[in-house]
Amino acid sequence: MRNLCHLVRYADDFVITSKSKELLAGEIKPLVEQFLQERGLELSPTKTVITHVEHGFDFLGQNVRRYPNGKLFIMPSKKNVGTFLKGIRRIIKDAHGVSAADLIDQLNPKIRGWANYHRHVVSKRTFDTWIATSSLVCGNGHDEGTEQKPALVPNRNTLTDAGIVTGLLR
Repeated sequence: MRNLCHLVRYADDFVITSKSKELLAGEIKPLVEQFLQERGLELSPTKTVITHVEHGFDFLGQNVRRYPNGKLFIMPSKKNVGTFLKGIRRIIKDAHGVSAADLIDQLNPKIRGWANYHRHVVSKRTFDTWIATSSLVCGNGHDEGTEQKPALVPNRNTLTDAGIVTGLLR
């Protein structure tokens, strides 16, 4: 068996994969530490994790995990979703006295950017939750006694303006 490993790098973040945990811990990690030390850098102990892909790991706002059925899913990480929603809530709470059109103008670039970043991964469930939430935030949801279904997303990896907090209110 060849001792293969693969490196995926983006800026200062990277993931190294291998068939063996022992290979990663015993050979690869010391080599990486030595390589970084020669350049005055070091691995962050809080961010450095050796784990099996079935347990999953977060990388660049995505959670990568292989499930028992053998399928590998990459989806928005819980931490990334939480941080994003916290920012959206902050914008909405700080929008006292702002017209609905101006609030939508503030929210749309953030929502569209986040959705575009995550559009290539398994994010249908996350987007469906967003569509239902945006209906409630916009005031046309269950709290007004209406039983409206959330707008359907035409493609499971695409989020259109139909379901986000958007509209022509001018």
